[in-house]
Amino acid sequence: MNLKPLLHPFGSRARPAWRLAALAGVLAVLGGCASTGSSTPQAHMMDAKQLGLKATAATFPTQTWWTGFGDAGLDRLEQQALAGSPDLQQAQAREREAEAAAGVAHSALLPHVGAGLSATRERFSGNGYFPPPIGGSIFNEEQLTLNAGYELDFFGRNRARLRAAVGQQRAAQAQVQAARVMLTSDVAATYFRLAGLVAQEKVLRASLNQRRTIARLVGERARAGLDNTLQQRQAQAQIPQLRVDLDANLQAQQQARHALAALIGAGPQVTAGLRPSLARVPVPGLPRALPISLIGRRPDVTAARWQVQSALASVDEAKARFYPDINLSAFIGFDTVSFSKFLDTGSREFGVGPAIDLPIFEGGQLRANLRAHDAQADQAIDEYNATLVGAVREAADAITQRRSTQAQIQSQSRALKLAGQAHRLAGQRYAAGLGNEIVVLQTQEPVLQLQQLGARLKTQALVDDVALIRALGGGYDAARDEQPAADQAR
Repeated sequence: MNLKPLLHPFGSRARPAWRLAALAGVLAVLGGCASTGSSTPQAHMMDAKQLGLKATAATFPTQTWWTGFGDAGLDRLEQQALAGSPDLQQAQAREREAEAAAGVAHSALLPHVGAGLSATRERFSGNGYFPPPIGGSIFNEEQLTLNAGYELDFFGRNRARLRAAVGQQRAAQAQVQAARVMLTSDVAATYFRLAGLVAQEKVLRASLNQRRTIARLVGERARAGLDNTLQQRQAQAQIPQLRVDLDANLQAQQQARHALAALIGAGPQVTAGLRPSLARVPVPGLPRALPISLIGRRPDVTAARWQVQSALASVDEAKARFYPDINLSAFIGFDTVSFSKFLDTGSREFGVGPAIDLPIFEGGQLRANLRAHDAQADQAIDEYNATLVGAVREAADAITQRRSTQAQIQSQSRALKLAGQAHRLAGQRYAAGLGNEIVVLQTQEPVLQLQQLGARLKTQALVDDVALIRALGGGYDAARDEQPAADQAR
């Protein structure tokens, strides 16, 4: 089809409205030359009801959930981590990058204006296009122009690109919060493990002193002929094992301190003397109604959902590439070969007109590009579904583990109470002259073992609480935490 008779009148004044209408009709006909085919994403996002999630009102947990443990040392570490963690700073940098990309995409919806200034000294060939005296002479050309352009975006390609960029920006915002939840929960869990190790160290030292005393008393009885060498060696054999356990405990404490230092973005010396007290940290009770619905507000689930929205917008952009691009451009300025006449009225120049880019045949490139974006949308949807399923499982596991640990703590408390009563009775018998000191020390052994078990279980309960808080989103609220995006398209 010859477009010249239609395009030529744009340089004249003859019936411009009719010419524009005719051109629009031709473009509509030619637009059918590039068909999108039947390509469409195949995957479907899961509904919360499929996983048994129900909408229940709850306020657990809050965004600063760690303050609920009432430990000033933990509060300080959390604030240091939020201020200095390299991992969190990386996520924040990615968020700023995504925000800038959304701003670039938004700029395509607005007119672009620029200015240009050039000065050229040129000698024209004496045997070229211009005859003498121009040919063979040297001239200076000065040019000053003001340029403007605007893409009409009739078929929504730029708006779709903006929606895709805003989706990435929203996802990056949620990923910052996901990094924040991960960081604060790692700090709390490591802090509680260190507190548990410090508590166990005290019990191990008490057990070591108890074993040394028993070994000394058995040795005295052996020398007096009241016990034999076998009993003495059995009493002595347990001491090296306790020393091994104590050394392993001290090593684990150092590693926990190093981990905390890395989490807050500091050197090992910052946490070298840290010895948190497990006894001063209460174990929070589980809420009566576990807010399983908060899983949908988890930052990783929110980020995956925005990734889907971005991918679907990219599909719309790929479809819009099948249709023509129509740009309006204009310029005005001065152009002269004599600087003295640079700003003369006769040196003025200007122009205005449309630029049309119409895809007709591109060897299947557009369809292949659309199929690729459809596949990427399927991947994003599948990733969202996998994230949602994993979140539900993580929350269910955390709830189960927390309830199991709570039941073990109750059993341990009952056993410790009975062992403590037996130890006190042995002490009373010894004071009344009805027993010996070795029996008293031997009845202390199950008390120490249960105290060590109690420290491990309380540590586990606190770590379970942190895991449950993380599984339920760590207090993240997308409506509250997301910053305004650059999406101004409708």
